[in-house]
Amino acid sequence: MTERTESQEFQQATFAGGCFWCMVKPFDQWDGVIRVVSGYTGGHKENPTYEEVCSDTTGHVEAVEITFDPKVISYRTLLNLFWKQIDPTDEGGQFYDRGSSYQTAIFYHDAAQREEAERSKEELQQSGRFTKPIVTRIVPATTFYPAEEYHQDYYQKKTAHYQRYRIGSGRDGFIRAHWGE
Repeated sequence: MTERTESQEFQQATFAGGCFWCMVKPFDQWDGVIRVVSGYTGGHKENPTYEEVCSDTTGHVEAVEITFDPKVISYRTLLNLFWKQIDPTDEGGQFYDRGSSYQTAIFYHDAAQREEAERSKEELQQSGRFTKPIVTRIVPATTFYPAEEYHQDYYQKKTAHYQRYRIGSGRDGFIRAHWGE
């Protein structure tokens, strides 16, 4: 009998949606999501720190890496959740957070994810929900570096600050205005 490994049972999805603090809770609450890790990806610096990534010199963006069970939750469902957390028309960052480290991106892990991401992006553009072009990049996944421990599960560790940040940054207002949620 062959022992099943995590790679046989679970898949990964990697999304950059601005501040990674705000990208954990929306995914963490779903059945089939095994874990959500805040971190950095897409750049050239090995093992970057938060300060280095925020300096916009590493090429990395803040991102979340989601381990999920595709038998319970689909990649398409995760994509739909992702789109509802961001302003996909903003090239300069997300909400209060400005700079290249806060740009949006979908990092695909295989050809099927790439095709699904491209299809969902095109559907969102055609929906008329946004009048400006969708600028979120769809690029191959590269090495993902987990962020420092104090950034992990921030919404649980610093609940009050997390809530104030979501409101103060403009993220919650944008989501309500565009998605009614």
